[in-house]
Amino acid sequence: MMVSFFDQFASPLYLGIPLIAIAITLPWVLYPTPSSRWINNRLITVQGWLINRFTNQLMLPLNMGGHKWALLLVSLMIFLITINMLGLLPYTFTPTTQLSLNMGFAVPLWLATVIIGMRNQPTVALGHLLPEGTPIPLIPVLIIIETISLFIRPLALGVRLTANLTAGHLLIQLIATAVFVLLPMMPTVAILTATVLFLLTLLEVAVAMIQSLCIRTLLKFMPQENV
Repeated sequence: MMVSFFDQFASPLYLGIPLIAIAITLPWVLYPTPSSRWINNRLITVQGWLINRFTNQLMLPLNMGGHKWALLLVSLMIFLITINMLGLLPYTFTPTTQLSLNMGFAVPLWLATVIIGMRNQPTVALGHLLPEGTPIPLIPVLIIIETISLFIRPLALGVRLTANLTAGHLLIQLIATAVFVLLPMMPTVAILTATVLFLLTLLEVAVAMIQSLCIRTLLKFMPQENV
């Protein structure tokens, strides 16, 4: 029976129970919990140092008011990186290839930034709907366009992130299938194709890490005063 290439993106089931919850919960089990001792082991020390450096780089473009988001953003980005990297292993499932999951991350954070901006700086937040120096006849049209652009951002972000991972996984599976098919007939071509597969895998690893920077994309569209 011919197996569809898109079957890898279907949520796996066991006794009729979707296993996506386990795939989402698993990354948190892989990180060691810091102890209450004054001196930790090397693994926890390196983990803490990397998280501190990661947090400093993430919060660097934001003012002091935005630093209260550090725990949420850093936890979410580490979570996404771990899920994406685990999804590159053979016989695994990548939850972030599901549009529903990406939208579940994008919509609440986008909505929080909009609500906080309207509460703290309503004039500045509404001012972004109308660029300065706009001719009077174009004001109604530009307000409608900017409003639609504001509401479509989380959808565009979720679709872009889903498409990036889905396209990468499909290309890896297609090229890997081509390698196995060509190996008995044309070994030289198969070796060259395997080299392309290796390079594509490295690219997919980079994409898996870059996808977690979607949170910074959300913050980039938000005025610093509204954080």
